[in-house]
Amino acid sequence: MSQLIKVGIIGGAGYTGGELLRVLLRHPNTEISFVHSTSNAGALISSVHGDLVGETQMTFASAISQGIDVLFLCVGHGAAQEFLAANPINATIKIIDLSQDFRLSTNDTIGDRKFVYGLPELQKAAIQSAQNIANPGCFATAIQLGLLPLAQKGLLGEVYTTGITGSTGAGQGLSSTSHFSWRANNIQAYKTLQHQHLHEITQSLQQLQGNEKPQVNFVPWRGDFTRGIFVTSVVQVNESLENLYAMYEQFYDWHPFTHVSKNNIDLKQVVNTNKCLIHLEQQGNKVAIHSVIDNLLKGAVGQAVQNMNLLFGLTETIGLQLKANYF
Repeated sequence: MSQLIKVGIIGGAGYTGGELLRVLLRHPNTEISFVHSTSNAGALISSVHGDLVGETQMTFASAISQGIDVLFLCVGHGAAQEFLAANPINATIKIIDLSQDFRLSTNDTIGDRKFVYGLPELQKAAIQSAQNIANPGCFATAIQLGLLPLAQKGLLGEVYTTGITGSTGAGQGLSSTSHFSWRANNIQAYKTLQHQHLHEITQSLQQLQGNEKPQVNFVPWRGDFTRGIFVTSVVQVNESLENLYAMYEQFYDWHPFTHVSKNNIDLKQVVNTNKCLIHLEQQGNKVAIHSVIDNLLKGAVGQAVQNMNLLFGLTETIGLQLKANYF
């Protein structure tokens, strides 16, 4: 693609907005036209995102320009639907929504816009031909990537999943459980068996498995760290570990960011990257599937840029060859 993709960002002051800027400022095929923020209009972007000092002299915009190719919605849940209802966007502009507003097939349309669920490892072809993308949730991404190969083979019954996430998963607004003094040396289960990502997870698994709707029992945890998600799903499967590894490696063979490891995995391998790593362990007919991602990248912004690359016919990995913060 010879011309640069002109990008607009709504909600540029939060964690996802800042992370998107970090990626797109280094993307060779994009030009950021505006970064909108109601609360910070006129302020230097680097005054809010301190790590961008010296990277950009742009200021937050109060107006929305229609002269763009793609619009990223980095707003809270419910706010994307409200924004699009209040602000008509030219039909030629592609939209990538990072909220949960359009992820479910029962609520994937607003006006003439229909959103495609943007998990590339599940439906890359549908993304490539789409106009609007509903970016998956962070926990949903990590859990689904651990289970999709089993669902494709119709091997999923009841699933027991636990996952721990860093404080950035809660967003930039302060709450009693996001203060440093609460998070330090502390963990907590929350939204036990009722996390909002369960609906999109079961939707995707059912899409692959057919009429069977796997029961996913999910206990999420708040962790004492800033970035990353570590998920473990336990299922009963009558397959050898060797066959399972072959199944997973074949499923992800054409997906550049998801890798199957026969060695133990940890968060530091994926933090600051768009990777998902998967590791399997087996005892009898019980299999534990471990999956790790960076919640702000593969769980949000990295996947959104991956989807943008697919929408515009670019190589999927452009702008996303990022180094893990391993030390």
